[in-house]
Amino acid sequence: MTALEPTRTDRETADEASKPGDTARKTRKKTREPRGRIAATRSALTAWLGRPLASFHLVLAICALLIVLGLVMVLSASSVISLNKDSSAYTVFGKQVIFVLAGLILFWIGLRVPLTKIRALSPIALWVSVLMLVLVLIPGLGSQINGTRSWFTIGPVGFQPVEVAKLALALWGAHILVVKRGLLGQYRHLLVPVVPAALVMFALVMLQPDLGGTVTLGVVLIALLWFAGAQLRLFGALALGGLAGIVVLAIGTDYRLSRVLSFLSPEKDPSGAAYQANQALYALADGGLFGRGLGQGPSKWQYLPNVHNDFIFALIGEELGFLGCALVLGLFGMLAVVGMRVATRNIDPWIRLVAATLTVWLVAQAAINIGYVVNLLPVTGITLPLISSGGTSVVITLLVFGVLANCARHEPEAVAALRSQGPGRFGRLMRLPAPEPYQPPTKRRPVRPPAPSRGPADRRRGPRTRRGGTS
Repeated sequence: MTALEPTRTDRETADEASKPGDTARKTRKKTREPRGRIAATRSALTAWLGRPLASFHLVLAICALLIVLGLVMVLSASSVISLNKDSSAYTVFGKQVIFVLAGLILFWIGLRVPLTKIRALSPIALWVSVLMLVLVLIPGLGSQINGTRSWFTIGPVGFQPVEVAKLALALWGAHILVVKRGLLGQYRHLLVPVVPAALVMFALVMLQPDLGGTVTLGVVLIALLWFAGAQLRLFGALALGGLAGIVVLAIGTDYRLSRVLSFLSPEKDPSGAAYQANQALYALADGGLFGRGLGQGPSKWQYLPNVHNDFIFALIGEELGFLGCALVLGLFGMLAVVGMRVATRNIDPWIRLVAATLTVWLVAQAAINIGYVVNLLPVTGITLPLISSGGTSVVITLLVFGVLANCARHEPEAVAALRSQGPGRFGRLMRLPAPEPYQPPTKRRPVRPPAPSRGPADRRRGPRTRRGGTS
């Protein structure tokens, strides 16, 4: 080969230079491929969300992911505490598994029982919950734990009636507001009897005293009134009354007052009342982006009290990092979207109100727990749903998820699909009956009052005349 003979590289360069259109087409093709993939993914997701049972499957998936994440984190958080109390590292975790199994039974009941029966039983549930709130205040029946008489204790198992009261208030309040929906423009029909019943519950829970239970009961009441269409001025009055109640509860006991003061001025008592909140922030900061690894968090070695209960979100940040915290936030954000989707896609007004209220309850409870862990709110002792260790909270939360999934099966498209195509694999496994289509109540004709009887004098006088003509 001579020096003047073109090399292979020169020939390839000349060929590429001679075909500039091919290079441009290749570049456009490469840029179109990611856009095409995104469009295909978006269309596939839209098609899946348009399926009749998409909301139902999403509720099941969110519930399952929260259960698995909660069990894993409770095992990691409670192993040290279990070893200190017993010889096994699985004591608290074993109790949590039992509570989850009991909650799954209630989940199945809430999913299988027809919503019409649940609505019919809501007044009984309200009376039973009020009775339990009264009985728990009796010293011989209720147990005092952590300064509050809010527990029924049967052997090693504790039960908080306030959790049942939240669900009963949501179901019964929605029933009353739907029955009176034509009269809700008048305050006396909007407020009575839902608000007086809720105030009785507030008073009984405040007598325990349980600040967290009072706050979540208030969330349920506000959600009911909001989705029922109450005027905004009413929420201002409720906010003032709720703030006054929270202040009374906060200053009623020394440890709650110290929590509020430490939240306002955490630098004054860093090793006392503000110790727990500061340690939670240290644990979150120690986790970084990816965390220290599952089971490797040092905060559970008595550095952060109650890490398996109220402050388990701090351990998630420490061991799973920012990505673990984002997963928890994403699950509850998805729950908010799916719950509101269930509410808006239903045509039964009671199901719409119940689904929206239950969704707000769960999401608001998670927001309050995460808020005081990251030091945006004062500590109130509210658990993180399905993730924190706790018996009554886990059991009732799973029942709430069951009712919410039942509401998802009553979307009109889901009802048509289940009644025409059958229950599907999951429905046959759970022995779920086909949901009944919504039947709007028949409008009653107003009854005309009977005409007044005419006496002998009127008969002699003849027919009465009206202004503008004869009768």
